[in-house]
Amino acid sequence: MMLEVLKSKIHNARVTGTNLEYIGSITIDKALMKAANFNKYEKVLVSNLRNGERFSTYVMEGKENSGIIEINGAAARLARKGDRIIVMGFALLNEKEIKKHSPKIVRVDKKNKIVKFSLGHI
Repeated sequence: MMLEVLKSKIHNARVTGTNLEYIGSITIDKALMKAANFNKYEKVLVSNLRNGERFSTYVMEGKENSGIIEINGAAARLARKGDRIIVMGFALLNEKEIKKHSPKIVRVDKKNKIVKFSLGHI
């Protein structure tokens, strides 16, 4: 049996901008993508801590070390600049793999710079 589990997340990121006219996605700083093990075009779940909105979209690569976290397309209506969000990626694992699995947790500061990286709990 395969189960969907948390693969990794960027916790407490700040939205740096929104672009309603873009065709869709979330643009994430390449350095954060690497730390969280996110791939271009990977589906992610985004949770907005200000308003409780949750939406899924896909990742687009932003300039490395820029701190960019931009919400694009229709999802731009669900967030605004300065909102704190959690970006979560998931994986399908079998029961044996789950026993050895620990999600990557990337915590960031107000400028979306990594302050803590861990496996497992925050």
